[in-house]
Amino acid sequence: MLRIGAWGERLAAKTLRRAGYRVVDRNFTCPAGEIDIIAADGDMLVFVEVKTRVSDEHADPENNVNAHKRRQITKTARYYLTQNNASHLPCRFDVVAVLAPKRGKATCEHFVDAFTPTW
Repeated sequence: MLRIGAWGERLAAKTLRRAGYRVVDRNFTCPAGEIDIIAADGDMLVFVEVKTRVSDEHADPENNVNAHKRRQITKTARYYLTQNNASHLPCRFDVVAVLAPKRGKATCEHFVDAFTPTW
């Protein structure tokens, strides 16, 4: 059985592709942390955090990207940019919130430029 998080990341990648993004990498991991999806939106490199929940009872998925997580994503993005000689590229940080209720259809909401990096 596929983990709910992995399932949500697959749905998020599919949603991004449908919106015209090119998925460059998935589950990029380095000593600084992990980024769920790295995509290209034209010449913009987009670092995407995917949050998947089966219920929005406690908090909307997108609100779970706290300050600590934003710092970790920023450090990981910096590592990625350096390792791939891509520091010259413009980039932004998005969040895709996937809500997958036990009953009903899953929803996928894309928050463009969701947070400012902590360079």
